[in-house]
Amino acid sequence: MFKKGQNVQQEFGAQVMKVIGFEPELIENVITQWEDEQGTIVTGKFMESQLFPAEE
Repeated sequence: MFKKGQNVQQEFGAQVMKVIGFEPELIENVITQWEDEQGTIVTGKFMESQLFPAEE
């Protein structure tokens, strides 16, 4: 289980994302946020099994 504020990334992705919340009743229940190359804040939802702790 991840914690709010923890940095995570997908197994084959380089993008480091911050966990900002959870929706326990949904399959894609981990809500993440990151900044893209243009500086836009992007929010996404992932299944917990798709994410791993980010390498610091």
